[in-house]
Amino acid sequence: MDVIEGITLDVEVERILPGGLGLAHAAGRTILVSLSAPGDRLRVKIDRVRGKVAFASLVEIQSPSTLRIEPPCPYFGRCGGCDLQQLRYEAQLQAKSEIIRDCLHRIARIQSPPEVRVVASPNEWRYRSRANWQVDPEMKRVGYYERGTHTVCDVADCAVLVPELQQTLEGVRALLPDGLPIAMRELEAVCGDKGVSLVPETPGFLTQDVARKIGAEKYQFSATSFFQTNHDLLEAFIATVIAERHGQSAIDLYCGVGLFTVPLARRFSQVVGIEANPNSSLYARANVKNAGLVNAKIMTARVGEWLNQNVHSTKPADLLLLDPPRTGAEPGVIQGILTLKPARIAYVSCDPATLARDLKELLAGGYAMESIVAFDMFPQTHHVETVVHLHKD
Repeated sequence: MDVIEGITLDVEVERILPGGLGLAHAAGRTILVSLSAPGDRLRVKIDRVRGKVAFASLVEIQSPSTLRIEPPCPYFGRCGGCDLQQLRYEAQLQAKSEIIRDCLHRIARIQSPPEVRVVASPNEWRYRSRANWQVDPEMKRVGYYERGTHTVCDVADCAVLVPELQQTLEGVRALLPDGLPIAMRELEAVCGDKGVSLVPETPGFLTQDVARKIGAEKYQFSATSFFQTNHDLLEAFIATVIAERHGQSAIDLYCGVGLFTVPLARRFSQVVGIEANPNSSLYARANVKNAGLVNAKIMTARVGEWLNQNVHSTKPADLLLLDPPRTGAEPGVIQGILTLKPARIAYVSCDPATLARDLKELLAGGYAMESIVAFDMFPQTHHVETVVHLHKD
């Protein structure tokens, strides 16, 4: 059978791949099925074909997997946010472990990837303390893009938002249609222990400083800066990243508001944090100062540029920590790290594919993987946060 766009096929899903799609095979092709579960027997429609790979959407569940549940969210399948609500939570964790191992094998070329433990989120729902909302004032919609489109899915109740952000979403919705600027298309919202910050400001909602206490440390931030989404996991997450390390010097690349810089400065004599976002670096300086620390210096610079300018004048650090965006380390950064020759590296990643890409270069450059553990910062989605520790081989 010739696999072309628009035809239907009967398939059985084998496993979940990076990106959250289910893997199946039919008619001599690889079929990638959205919103599926391992073990599902499905009738699917081919949406597009790229070489030997066909992308398909669900038409009928002929025989559901034992891992499948009824998604509780009424917007599931239309909203482009969550893509694993069809899986039992234990199956979500297992799928994310397999996604990481798949990337380590295919991209990093690790022949026998280690088992990857995924630390479960204390809350499968109502965990998200940060949100990016799409706005369509003309159509009186606020929510998230519909799957595969730039049409706003009007979401009245988002099941993964913490209550404070759900209330904010309802408050923003109440401003439609005339209370929001007609040109507004996007809103960023974060909440702390008390209060919510929104950017851009809207009537009744300010772009203000909020704070969150994580363990013994307190961090200030706002919607203009990045801060991790799942605050319930952060204390254990930070402890795993720092891993009881101590010494003379540490470098914190992509340091954000100083989430790791502050605890590093408790353990290392000198710490340098590098952050390109000027708002984040301002908060990092404030968080270091408010912690009563004087041994941490925050530099506002692109990581690649800072390494290029300082790699030959900086002594090898006892620990280099990097927590890049989803795109991974920018060009030249990994080579700069290899030139710098830190004794140990802690790599924090929110994308297994770019993590594996960068690990391949680090492993080839003389480092060995010491440990790997993941945290389910994003339940109900395929996204996962991974922490890898490396040392000089």
